[in-house]
Amino acid sequence: MKEGKSPELPNDADGDALRRLAADGNDMARPMTIDFTVVIPSLAAGHAVAGAAQEIGYRSSVEHDEEAETWTCYCTRHMVASYDAIVLAQRELNRLSGPHGGHCDGWGSFGNASESSESDP
Repeated sequence: MKEGKSPELPNDADGDALRRLAADGNDMARPMTIDFTVVIPSLAAGHAVAGAAQEIGYRSSVEHDEEAETWTCYCTRHMVASYDAIVLAQRELNRLSGPHGGHCDGWGSFGNASESSESDP
């Protein structure tokens, strides 16, 4: 992507997040770690979703927020953050978590800009 040129992305939450990643100096053609958040109703559901996600290549963990009384399964993948890939991953996680009462509730990334600057001489 050329500097100063925004990728052509839909005007939705995913497109907005990808534009922010690009504006922050990340190389959108290189993989970065993406953390997907899956809201789940219980620890048992979380373990089921985490196991299913691991089978298809995600690293996953289950956490409980006692204050909010919510359970979350974090599904992480190192991937190129294209719009289509992000949307596909969310659909995939919805398909896996739906039978357990869960749903994908978004994603985030610290990008890859710091990775490239750390490897530069």
